[in-house]
Amino acid sequence: MATIAGFRGTPDNVNEAVAVRMHRARVLHKSDHRLAALLEENVLHHQVDDQDMMAGQLGRLLTSMPLPSMSLGVIRATAAREGSMWPLEQFTVFDDSRIHVELLAAKVTITAPGELDICLRTFTRLTELAVYGADARTLIVEAIDALR
Repeated sequence: MATIAGFRGTPDNVNEAVAVRMHRARVLHKSDHRLAALLEENVLHHQVDDQDMMAGQLGRLLTSMPLPSMSLGVIRATAAREGSMWPLEQFTVFDDSRIHVELLAAKVTITAPGELDICLRTFTRLTELAVYGADARTLIVEAIDALR
């Protein structure tokens, strides 16, 4: 986060941003919320901080996986993409009326029904490519082991 702030020339409010994200993470522990997350396998290997920090982040994924509110899928790097769509950017689906797309310089909120439909169909196709449970856990553990 500090790297992004430095690159953008914006204030380095990493501590505040982490606090906000930790507050938002409480949703995982509420029974009335459900989080479905998809990650590309290669993202597990992007080392954006030191080895200890990266291992901690990957470990956090492992500890969140058993939560009843969490569904974590990992799309293998070798997944066949024929007939499937993949996102060109990260997006977060909040409900069927709002999606956030994170770009390098901005966050865009999508509310137009046709655009929502494209993102939701993309997410559905990506969920079909992903592995879950023990298979996803194995990929995360392999990424942690690769840090050593």
